[in-house]
Amino acid sequence: SFALAKQWRALATRYDKLATTYRAAVTLCAILTWLRTLGDTP
Repeated sequence: SFALAKQWRALATRYDKLATTYRAAVTLCAILTWLRTLGDTP
């Protein structure tokens, strides 16, 4: 799943003024990754 998070280049290069904005992006990436893995399992 870390490899999928690496595809989110904005997360690796983001320098937001607010930590909550960065955390929201990380949470969104985690949710989308989780939903993608749910779709792949039978």
